[in-house]
Amino acid sequence: MTINLPQQDYDIKTFMAFHKNYFVLTVLLFAVEVMIALFVHDRLIRPYIGDVIVVILIYCFVKSFFNIAVLPTAVGVLLFAFGIETLQYFNIIVHLGLEKSKLATTVIGNSFAWMDLFTYVIGIAIVIIAEKSFTRSIEIL
Repeated sequence: MTINLPQQDYDIKTFMAFHKNYFVLTVLLFAVEVMIALFVHDRLIRPYIGDVIVVILIYCFVKSFFNIAVLPTAVGVLLFAFGIETLQYFNIIVHLGLEKSKLATTVIGNSFAWMDLFTYVIGIAIVIIAEKSFTRSIEIL
């Protein structure tokens, strides 16, 4: 028994395209993340709101350059964030000998937290809700 799936032609022009609105959001969210990292040293915004924002930032960055439907992009970003958090669990910074690198510990992180996984899910939920609100429909595939 064979299953015939519809054939779709994807070329590089349809897969890759610059989307100015997503790029502007990427730049703005990156600026917010930098401000949080440099100036906010509290128990709410930096550890939790920053993690919510970072998955939205990554999502916007991907959508700035690629024509990928909302849900696959959102799931991919969430899996990426979970992967980074898993690397933190296994203390990847120490294994790579980068524990003294301020840049590495800021970008990759140096401590695992279950709550971070929850904040990533919240961030992706915000993305999906926002996309549904602005586009009125979400392409699943």
